[in-house]
Amino acid sequence: MSTRHIRCAGFGAAVDACVTDRNELWFVSMLGNQQSLRALWARLLKGEPAVISDDVFTGGHLYTLAPDARAVLRFHATRLPVTGAMHALLVPDAALYATERQDFLLLARSEAEAPDLHYRFLSRRIDLPLHASWTRWLWERGLHSGEVRPLDALGIHAWRCIPDLDALQPALARALRGHRIPVPAEALAHAA
Repeated sequence: MSTRHIRCAGFGAAVDACVTDRNELWFVSMLGNQQSLRALWARLLKGEPAVISDDVFTGGHLYTLAPDARAVLRFHATRLPVTGAMHALLVPDAALYATERQDFLLLARSEAEAPDLHYRFLSRRIDLPLHASWTRWLWERGLHSGEVRPLDALGIHAWRCIPDLDALQPALARALRGHRIPVPAEALAHAA
């Protein structure tokens, strides 16, 4: 796994994971001293651009914190044992499971776990009843329709998910009628 570096207003830190979309920063995991991490957090919240690069001192690309991420952002910091360094995460509200917003940022350690996470997050956020056996279909439909869009990421896998309930409901009905997804056994038992 490669490490990048973030710089802003004279402060810097190592980046072991981040999620970007064009010139917007959605998520970042940083390692550094406490003063630098807190200063970077404050500067990003103010909307100041930061440079993320492969080199500590030169090059890189300018990013500002995504407006949707800046609205409600969590800062989690932990002191690392022995070193005295800190590890900090800037996590937008959209990446948290228990959030009330309909759109979400899906962060996964591997691509294989993404469909299951997508089902859990989607089922939590919409009023339409979904069945776990539809997980793969929901994921593939989301990717195909553009409701699930992969983001650029380092050290993590990420997708921006903006469900369209008006499109999902008829697509689900068509898939059930066309036998592309199974009718849950519980529903069949109640119909009899």
